[in-house]
Amino acid sequence: MTAVLGASPAATESAPDSPPGTGRVSLVFTALIVGLAAATILSVTLGSVTVPLGETLRVLFGQEASDPRWSMVVRDLRLPRTITAIAVGAALGIAGLQMQTLFRNALADPFILGASSGASLGVAIVVVIGGGGASGFTAGLAGLGRAGVVLAAALGAAAVLLLIVLLSRWVRSAVTLLLIGVMLGSATTAVVSVLLVYSDPQRSQQFLVWGLGSFTATTWSDLKLLVPVVLGGIAVALLTVRALNALLLGEGYARSMGIDIRVVRLTTVVSAALLAGATTAFCGPIGFLGLIVPHLARMAFGTSDHRILLPGVALLGAVLALVCGIMSQMPGTDTVFPLNAVTAIIGAPVVIAVLIRSRRGALGAAL
Repeated sequence: MTAVLGASPAATESAPDSPPGTGRVSLVFTALIVGLAAATILSVTLGSVTVPLGETLRVLFGQEASDPRWSMVVRDLRLPRTITAIAVGAALGIAGLQMQTLFRNALADPFILGASSGASLGVAIVVVIGGGGASGFTAGLAGLGRAGVVLAAALGAAAVLLLIVLLSRWVRSAVTLLLIGVMLGSATTAVVSVLLVYSDPQRSQQFLVWGLGSFTATTWSDLKLLVPVVLGGIAVALLTVRALNALLLGEGYARSMGIDIRVVRLTTVVSAALLAGATTAFCGPIGFLGLIVPHLARMAFGTSDHRILLPGVALLGAVLALVCGIMSQMPGTDTVFPLNAVTAIIGAPVVIAVLIRSRRGALGAAL
């Protein structure tokens, strides 16, 4: 019997050469686009102060609200938060899909495989050691500011992923590789903890709060860096669609199709590192989104074809990130929950359902 945790993420889905009917795909994409539009409007409308829907729409269409305070809340506070959630959700969804396919493991994602921990280490080195005074997260590598933090996070994520890819040459078991990723993440987190012990208490406090996850810390100037980096990572991911489809049927099949496995691994790691590193640098290490979004997309579309899944996980990830952002900022109150607490509450039941479904599939196959 195939081990459940080591099963390919596409084990229970249709083959990439047999996509579902265009009617189902079109219906799901339409629902996701409508859901994204609705979640976007709710995200800029709801909060500690609820802005009337009509006033929100006026601001979104470039007009001024009847109350200047509403214009400021929507334009300067909630729109950056909303765009951040969309970018982060799309980035983590795509990074999770890439890792689940590359490592052929249904439980692979940036958080579990240690990429987010590696990115956190890069941020810790820049902020805790290289940062200055109260500037904290605005200080960066060699005076590069936010760009330095993003670069350090991407390098940290890439280092962990490349190490796992290197180990995958000798470790054939997907379960063992997953556990190695978890151990690397734990070791990296331990290094971060040591750095915090010897750092300035104020910066340590900033880092700990950042580690809880949030979409609210970004500004319009931050988005000028975050959005292009995420778009660059997505562009790199688009180049690997054919290769990832071939990898679903095994590395031997991919080689027979003329695909250079080493190039695919490196390209996928670069893309995933950019996506995971940028999102971690700005919003903290966010768990579960990269894990659950690919599974939900496969169930919704009924296929493992990356030509459909890649844009699908981007849209679904954006919608779920917006929903989590709305839930973390309780509408009508000043209460703010850690983003990772919300993603865990939503994500844990999905992961349990995936495991139960995989176990049933394995038992069915055995029978």
